[in-house]
Amino acid sequence: MFDKLKQLSMDTAIYGISTVVGRFLNFLLIPFFTNIFHPAEYGIIQLVYAYIAILNIFYIYGMDSAFLKFASMKELDESKDNFSTPYIAVFNTSLLFSFIIISLKNSIALQLGVPDGYQYLLILAAVIIFLDSNGSIPFLALRLKREVKKFALFKILNICTNLALNLILILIFNWGIEAILFSNIIASLVSLVLLFPTIFRYLILRFNFQIFKRFIKFGLPYLPAGLAVMVVQVIDVPILEKLTNLKTVGIYKANYKLGIFMMLFVNMFQYAWQPFFLQNAKEENAKEMFSKVLTYFTLVGGILLVSISVFITDFAQFQVAGYSLIGEAYWAGLGIVPIILLAYLINGMHVIFSAGIYIEEKSLYVPFIAGAAALLNIIVNFALIPTLGFYGAAFAALAAYLTMTVGYYVVTQNFYHIHYEWDKIIKIFAGILLAGFFYYFIVVEDYYLSLIKKIILLIAFILYLYLYAVDRKEIKSIKTKLKESSKNKSAE
Repeated sequence: MFDKLKQLSMDTAIYGISTVVGRFLNFLLIPFFTNIFHPAEYGIIQLVYAYIAILNIFYIYGMDSAFLKFASMKELDESKDNFSTPYIAVFNTSLLFSFIIISLKNSIALQLGVPDGYQYLLILAAVIIFLDSNGSIPFLALRLKREVKKFALFKILNICTNLALNLILILIFNWGIEAILFSNIIASLVSLVLLFPTIFRYLILRFNFQIFKRFIKFGLPYLPAGLAVMVVQVIDVPILEKLTNLKTVGIYKANYKLGIFMMLFVNMFQYAWQPFFLQNAKEENAKEMFSKVLTYFTLVGGILLVSISVFITDFAQFQVAGYSLIGEAYWAGLGIVPIILLAYLINGMHVIFSAGIYIEEKSLYVPFIAGAAALLNIIVNFALIPTLGFYGAAFAALAAYLTMTVGYYVVTQNFYHIHYEWDKIIKIFAGILLAGFFYYFIVVEDYYLSLIKKIILLIAFILYLYLYAVDRKEIKSIKTKLKESSKNKSAE
């Protein structure tokens, strides 16, 4: 079991390095945008990207989930139809969808709330979705073949291209917010070109209807489920725009993005987790492994949550040459960051619980769970935003992720029961609540005394986890095995 967990950690590290480096480079655009663009302008871009995210689900319609499931059971070289059929299907439908959006851009812009004079942004958005959807299956093929270095390189090159073009177009050519979308187009095109060797290696110009039917049967339930999940992630933007204004949207999303550190942790884990549990599901001790994964995921995530939450204000407002992490016009939203971090952590737990649905092919339940979370998210947004503003949107996201996680747990336990270490997990969350209580209710006005309070609080939280929330014998055993593994590698 240790070797299997070590394999997961190694894959997580490789995916993690590329994800962290790539997302961090992309994150550098946040201070750039927020120190240049007015919150209302930034709000327009966030509104467009919210709809891009939703439309991405329709462009893929579950083909990615089906490909991941069935191609993992057979080598791609043995059955190129497993790759070609979903790829050809996605290519043709995405071309059709983008043509419709471009043709009806003015009417669609009016319905979506895109301001007059910005309708052309929908043309750029349609091209982005087309390019990204056609890269989704090839990127999954790289993951399944464990070509993690190539996967990482392509992702980083995509983001570097995007970053460089934004800087050039805005600083040198004085473009406005359209530079953000145009840079995205070129970056997505670079990724697709880099994927050409992978596409041509597995692609055959043959459409297998039998495979397509099987893919549709498994993957189609993921369309409403994926749509519901995306609604949870982005519906707050259009609702917030309707109930407030684009300036509020801009402030909210700029601070929401400061949750990137927890999102990175969850994403890099998810990249490695899905292939890992599919490939190890038949191991004798698989369920014991999966139980340990949840415990240590929650432990690491809890430390990240508390560490970032106590220092985020100092970090965000720290200025270099008159510029801060986010522009001063956006500081009013910093209070939502701990809420978003907690929401992302809970979302990561749902990712772990999803193993049972993949293994037992019970995707039928997914739309109902995600749909309930999406519905609750919409209701809470409409209920809280009028009184709490963007704090209401943040609490709605937390409520939705919690609903989805509980739903996945309850359902999967019925047909793929795992004895999770809830005693340890409850202690971890109890420590998080205690840390939050002391942080918010012990107010220190002096900056330096406040900094000392935060450092002491973080040390106390980590000490609490070590004394009460983890099995010290197990930690010691893991350290011993890691040392033995290192010695064996050195000997080789």
